[in-house]
Order: sequence, then C-alpha cells, then structure tokens
Amino acid sequence: MPTTATTRRCPAAPAALLFASLLAACGSSPILSGRDGPESHPPARLAEVPDAEPRIEPIRNGGPNKPYEVLGRRYVPMTQDRAFKERGLASWYGRKFHGRRTANGETYDMYAMTAAHPTLPLPSYARIRNPANGREVIVRVNDRGPFHKGRIVDLSYTAALKLDLLRGVAPVELERITFAEIRSGAWQRDRTTPEVPDRVDPAQDTAVAPVPAEAAVPAAVLPEVDALTLRPLASAPRGFWIQLGAFRQKDGAESFQRRVADELEWLSPLLAVFVDTPLFRLQAGPYASRDEAREGAERIREALQLVPVIVERK
Repeated sequence: MPTTATTRRCPAAPAALLFASLLAACGSSPILSGRDGPESHPPARLAEVPDAEPRIEPIRNGGPNKPYEVLGRRYVPMTQDRAFKERGLASWYGRKFHGRRTANGETYDMYAMTAAHPTLPLPSYARIRNPANGREVIVRVNDRGPFHKGRIVDLSYTAALKLDLLRGVAPVELERITFAEIRSGAWQRDRTTPEVPDRVDPAQDTAVAPVPAEAAVPAAVLPEVDALTLRPLASAPRGFWIQLGAFRQKDGAESFQRRVADELEWLSPLLAVFVDTPLFRLQAGPYASRDEAREGAERIREALQLVPVIVERK
C-alpha cells in the first residue's frame, strides 16, 4: 500500500465567508503533498470509541448542500431525505486536517466518528461496512470529499481504525441512514466488531486521501452486483427515472445492467429492469425531482457516452 499521499481539501475560511466561497475556492487551492497519518502518540483505547448516534438533523437547502465544483467537476449534493447505497473505495484523513474547518463549519476531529462524502446531505449519518472482514461503523458525515474517481468516502482516523482500513485505500459499502430509520430505531442492529488495536505505528500507517488515477483495485475484490430482478413496469415507484436502454431480449438488458453497475458503482443500487412487453427497460431511480434526475443523467452521459432519457411516473 502507498506510504505517501497527495490530497486536496478546502482550507479553513472566515466564518462570514465560509459557504459563500468555500467549495468554489477549493477548486483553485494549492495541492498539499506529503505524509499524513496519526499523531505521534494517538489516544489510547480508540477502538472503544462508540459509533456516531444518529439523530434527525434538518437538511438545509444551500450552505454546505449547494452545488459546487472541484477539479473541473460539478457536484450536486442531495437535499432530500432518501435512502442511498454505494460501493467504492474508502480512504482516511488525519493530522494534516485535524482541527481545521469541515465543509459544514465544524472542526474536524480525527478521533471522532465522522466522514466526508461528495454529495450526501450535510449533516448525514451513514453505515460503512468493510466487506473484507465484516466490520461496520456508523459515522456522521460533516465534510466534503474525496474527489477522485472510484473513491466514495474519506473516513476519520478512528473510523478507519475500527474498520481496519488504516493501511490504505480499500473497498467499502456505504448506506445512508434515513429519518424514518432513525425515528423507528431500525438503524440499530446487532453487529459484532472484532477487536482491533488502538495504537498503530505512524511510520507504517499513512492516511491516503486522493491517489493517482492509475491506481486501481482489482475487480475481484469488489462485491458482486446483485442478480437481476425483473419487475412489471406498473410496479415502478413514483418519481423521476433515468432510462438507459430498452431491449427486446432479457439477456441484453441483463448484460447491460451488469456493465453499467461495474462501471458506475454509485448508480448500481438505483438500477432496475422493468418488463414492458415486448421490451425490457433498464432504468435508474427514482429521483425526487427532475433536477436530480437531470444531474444523474449527465453523469451517466459523461461516463458511458450515451444519451439517457428522463421519465416521470406520477
């Protein structure tokens, strides 16, 4: 695993200007290079730090949830309370950013159970699972990043330690905890977390925020895409859907669904094939608004070089 890191993250800004120019300025901020990682003497018993306790925190339109651009790419944060699942790579950030402002104006504490995500509402709560060992944690998402293809979340030092991810970038599964799950208590479920050390050697473990584009994870270590489930078109929930293709053969829809899921892991949980005799329609959704669907369609168009169609179901 790499022992050096190159990272880009927004510097602290005066409170009055924090969200007026926070992420716009990030796109032109200098790149900070060099080692990141734990402090020389991290606190003891970090493995016993409790997970974040989900609570309902209203989602603000604007502020940290405004659309923004970083490294030439535009991001549109979610502003709806909806379920969200994603598979991809996780990294962590440590002492280089400890004590600095997060994107929603809080102070980053590398020893708290927090994380950064490009588009989840700030704040949010999410369950992160390491499929390699079955460990899970719940974190409070209060920052933006990472901004590299394939990377879906930057964890705090303690969250990464509890997942046994301090050695570098590794695949994880992320699931947002919704308000309904918080109200009902459904987010609480038994999970056994194997004991992990609460101290590491700073000379060996290094935070690895954005990595070179050529660094890749073998496809074999990523979770397999769920088997294709066919549903009648009439059963599709209301909302806005992105249609990626219509096929006369089930095999064609299944093959394309797997290709899309492999190339766009963030889209995988939203994919569904609907039977609309004599066609099989591959669609992604539902999205709460046409603007969200349009943003998703644009990301699909750029990645796959095709022109999706937005369909509204009332």
